[in-house]
Amino acid sequence: MLEGRWIHLQSQLQTRPHPQPSSSWGCRLYFRPQNKLKQGDSEEEDTGFLEVTVSDMKHPPPELGPMPEGLSPQQVVRRHILGSIVQSERSYVDSLKRILQDYRNPLMEMEPKVLSARKCQVVFFRLKEILQCHSMFQIALASRVAEWDSAEKIGDLFVASFSKSMVLDVYSDYVNNFTTAMSLIKKACLTKPAFLDFLKKRQMASADRVTLYGLMVKPIQRFPQFILLLQDMLKNTPKGHADRLSLQLALTELETLAEKLNEQKRLADQVAEIQQLSKSISDRSSLNKLLSSGQRQLLLCETLTETVYGDRGQLIKSKERKVFLLNDMLVCANINFKGQLEISSLVPLGPKYVVKWSTALPQVQVVEVGQESGAYDKDNVVIHNAGAKKHAPAGQASHNKVYLGPPRLFQELQDLQKDLAVVEQITLLISTLHGTYQNLNMTVAQDWCLALQRMMKVKEEEIHSANKCRLRLLLPGKPDKSGRPISVMVVFITPNPLSKISWVNRLHLAKIGLREENQPGWLCPDEDKKSKAPFWCPILSCHMPAFSKALDLQLSTAVHNPVQSSLLGFSAISTSLPQGYLWVGGGQEGAGGQVEIFSLNRAVPRTVKSFPVASPVLCMEYIPELDEGDPSGTQEPRLSTEQPPGSPHPTMCLGLQDGSIAVYGSVDTGTPCLLTCKSPGLQPILCLRHSPEYLFAGLQDGTVAAYPRSNGGLWDPAEQPTRLAVGTGPVRALLTLDETLWASCANQVTVLDATSLRIQQTFEAHPDTEASVTHMIKAGSGVWMAFSSGSSIRLFHTETLEHLQEINIATRTTFVLPGHKHVRVTSLLICQGSLWVGTDQGIIVLLPVPRLEGIPKITGKGMVSLNGHGGPVEFLAVALSTLAPDVLKGDQEEEEEGEEEKPPELDGPPPREMRKKGILLQYRLRSTSHLPGQLLSVREAPVGGTPAHTEEDGSIYEMADDPDVWVRSRPCARDTPRKEISSVAIISGGRGYRNFNAESPLRGSDADSTLLIWQVPLML
Repeated sequence: MLEGRWIHLQSQLQTRPHPQPSSSWGCRLYFRPQNKLKQGDSEEEDTGFLEVTVSDMKHPPPELGPMPEGLSPQQVVRRHILGSIVQSERSYVDSLKRILQDYRNPLMEMEPKVLSARKCQVVFFRLKEILQCHSMFQIALASRVAEWDSAEKIGDLFVASFSKSMVLDVYSDYVNNFTTAMSLIKKACLTKPAFLDFLKKRQMASADRVTLYGLMVKPIQRFPQFILLLQDMLKNTPKGHADRLSLQLALTELETLAEKLNEQKRLADQVAEIQQLSKSISDRSSLNKLLSSGQRQLLLCETLTETVYGDRGQLIKSKERKVFLLNDMLVCANINFKGQLEISSLVPLGPKYVVKWSTALPQVQVVEVGQESGAYDKDNVVIHNAGAKKHAPAGQASHNKVYLGPPRLFQELQDLQKDLAVVEQITLLISTLHGTYQNLNMTVAQDWCLALQRMMKVKEEEIHSANKCRLRLLLPGKPDKSGRPISVMVVFITPNPLSKISWVNRLHLAKIGLREENQPGWLCPDEDKKSKAPFWCPILSCHMPAFSKALDLQLSTAVHNPVQSSLLGFSAISTSLPQGYLWVGGGQEGAGGQVEIFSLNRAVPRTVKSFPVASPVLCMEYIPELDEGDPSGTQEPRLSTEQPPGSPHPTMCLGLQDGSIAVYGSVDTGTPCLLTCKSPGLQPILCLRHSPEYLFAGLQDGTVAAYPRSNGGLWDPAEQPTRLAVGTGPVRALLTLDETLWASCANQVTVLDATSLRIQQTFEAHPDTEASVTHMIKAGSGVWMAFSSGSSIRLFHTETLEHLQEINIATRTTFVLPGHKHVRVTSLLICQGSLWVGTDQGIIVLLPVPRLEGIPKITGKGMVSLNGHGGPVEFLAVALSTLAPDVLKGDQEEEEEGEEEKPPELDGPPPREMRKKGILLQYRLRSTSHLPGQLLSVREAPVGGTPAHTEEDGSIYEMADDPDVWVRSRPCARDTPRKEISSVAIISGGRGYRNFNAESPLRGSDADSTLLIWQVPLML
C-alpha cells in the first residue's frame, strides 16, 4: 500500500528539477534495511539509502478544511482528534528539520570545526532516516485528511506506515545510540567552549528556547503520543464503523513498536549505568571484572539518602548515595557531580561514582521495625550503624526506645523531650512554693506538661509515618578480634513509600531468582538469540503439593479469592503473594471431591482449610459483591439502581460432576455452604461464568443453564434455571463479554445476549469438526481459543468475529522437548501483556501480547518455561490484588504500639488536614490573654471566637518550615497523588513437578498433584 506510494513518489521526484531550497527537503529512501549504516561511517559509504527530495510546494503539509454541517457530536470529536494528529505530526517533523538545519548542517560546514564529521555522524545518527519515514507519512496523511469527510478512515494508514521493519530499524538505532550521543555532547560541552557557545546561541535564537536535548528526545516520545491520540480516536469510533478494526490494529502495531523501543532504551540505559559504575573501580578489582563480564543485569538503581544515627537515634550524618541492585549483588556508591553547572540546562549531566561498598545479594537482609528479633542470632552477631564511631551490642538497643525517623523530625522530638524535662523541674519547684498565687500554681504546671506530652505524641506519629520511607539493610561486616561475625546496619531514606516497597520487593525476588530452578528459568528463542534477563521473566517462587499425600486426587481448577488484609505490615505486601485465598478443587473419578484453601498473605502459601464435597469439582467461579468494580474490590462502588442487590459477602461457586452447584461463603465468614442447586437432568457442570443478573453453567448435554439472582443476591435453588440449547456436544467453555455470553460446543461458538438470553449468532471457530473449543480468554478486542485436538490456538475479533491469527504452540515446545510434535493445549491465561499456554506435556509457554485495547496479536516468539509438570497442565490461574498506599497505614504493630503508649487521659491527634505544619510553644497566662493564637491545652481549643478566660493555657503557632518535607525538600509521599500497587502471581496445577533444563535431573513425583507459583515484580 504505502510501498506503492513511495515507488510512485520516487519516480515523480527523479523526473523533475529540484525546487528552491526554501521549499524542499533532502531525504533518503530506505530501500535496503539489511545494509545498516554504522555509527561514524561517512555518508558516501551509506549505500542503503537513495537521496530523494520531498517538496513542500508539490506536497503541501496536511490541512483540515472547514467543518461541514450536519455532523454528529461523535464525528465532531473525531474531526478534532484528527486535527490534533495533523498538528502533532507537523510539529514533530518541524523539530526533526530544526535538528538538521540548525545544528547538524552548521556543525558539518563550520570552519574550523568544533565537532568532527565523524562525531557529527554519531550525534545525529539516523535522524535523516527518521525524517524520511515521517515525510512519507505526512504525504499519505495529507490525502487521508483531504478525503476525511467522505471516508473517515485513518487506522489503516498507521498500520501501513509503522508496521514496516524499516521503522523499527531506524528508531532502534536511534534509541540505542541516544545515550552515546548525549555523552558525546556533554564531553564536547566540557572540553570545547566554542561548541558550548554554539549550543547556547542556537537555543537563544529559537522562538521556544528548546535545547538540542529537548529536540533530540522527541523521537523517543513520539510513539507514546501517537498511542494516546489513537486511543482517543478509538473511544469515539462506534462499533461497526469501517475504521474501528483498523484503529485497533494500528494501536497494536504502535504499542508493539513502543514496547520494543522502551525495552531497548531500558537495556541501553542499564548498560550505560553499569559502564559508568565500572569506570569508578580499579581495573584490577574483582568487582570490575564482575561488572565487565556482561553477566550482570541492573534490576534497580536509585538515589537514596544514607543516614547514620547514634545510639539513641540522634543523627550523626546523612548523604546521598546511588544504590545499584544487580541480579546477584548490591552496590552503594558516592555521587560526585563534576563539571560546569551551566551546561546542565543544555544536556543532562551524568554523575561520576565512587564505590563505597558492595555485597553479595544472599547476604543482604531487610530488617523492619519490630522484626529485629527474628532477623538474626543476637548471640553471634554484633550490630552497629555504618559510619558511627561507637557501636553497642544489639542487646543494649532494646533498653531505650530508639527513633530512626527523618533527622529533622527526630530533632524536633528531642527538643520537646528537653522542654518537658525543664517543665517537670519547674513543676517540682512550683510544688515547693509556700504561698498561693493565682497565675502560678500546680494546675498550670500540670497543664503545660500534658500539652507537651500530647505534642510529643503527634511528633512520634509523624516519625512513624515517615519511617515508611526508611529502608534498613543488614550487611555482613568484618569479624571482630574474637572472630565473631559483625553485621552492619545501613539505613537509607527512600524518596517515597512506593520506592521503599519497590526496593523490598526487588530484593526479595532477586534472591529467589538466584535459586537453581531459576538459573535459568526460561528459554527465550528470540530472533536475535539473546536471552531475556531472568528477572524480567516471571520467577518461580515455590512448588508444593496441592492435596494431602494420603489423597490420590486429580486437580481440576483453582480460583483466587482476593481479600484485603489490614493486618499485613507495611513491607509484608512487598514479599508476600497477592493478598487473599487460593481455592483449589479436584477429586477422583467415581469418588468424592476435595477443596483445599491456601492463604497467600505470605511468601509461601499455607493451607488454612480443606473439606470434602460429594462429587469431583470440575470448575469454580468467584463472585464478588456487586458493588466491587473488579475482582480485587478496590474500585469505587458503582452507583447503579438498575442492578439487583449484591450478596452480603463474596461467594465461591463450585461446579460438580454429579450436576450440583455448591455456593460457599468466603473464608472470613467460615466458608459456610450457602446453598446448593441441581442442573437440569443432573448433567455434569463443565464450566461456570457469572454476570450481574445470572450464573451461567455449561452442561455436558450441550445446554447452558442460566440461574437468575434472587432478591438476596444469591440464586434461588427452588426456581428452575432457563435452559439454552447451543448444540449436541458438551459445552466446554463460557465467556462473558460486555453484554454477551460466548458458549462453545464442538467447533462452534454461540454468542448470546447476556440479559435477554437470545442467541445473536453462531460462528465456526475451527474447520475440523473434531476440534472442540476447550478454552476462551479475552484480551483487548480479541478472544484467544484453544482446542481439544491439534497444537494451534486461534484469535478472533470480539466485534466482527473475524479470525485474525493462528499460532502453532508445537514450534515453541520443541525447544524443550525436541521431536515431540504432537502437542495439545490444556490451559490458557492472559495476564499483564503475556499469554500463558499450558500443554499436555507439562510445558508452559509464555507469548507476548499487547496490553491496550487493540488486537492482542502475538508479536514475538515468546519464552518456554524450564519448570513445568510431569503430566498435563490442568489449569492456569492468576492471583491479583491491588493495594493503595493509604491501606498500608493499618500496620498492626504500629496500631498496637500506639494504643499501649497513649495515656488514657490524652485526646487523639487532630485530623491530618487540621494538624498544624509546625509546632512552637508560647505560653499564655491570664495576664497575656490578649495575645493571638489557639489554645495550647490537653483539651482541644474551642472552635471559632476568642478563647474564654479559663485556666492558663498556651498556644500553637505555625512555623515556616514544613515537617512533611524532610529530605532535601523532597515532598513526603503522603501528599503525592494516590497510586495503586498491583501484586501478581500465576499458579499452574498438574501432576508432579519437572525441571526441563537438560543439566538438571528430573525432580518431583509424577503421581502427586502439584502447584507451581510464579511471581512478577510489583506493578508500581
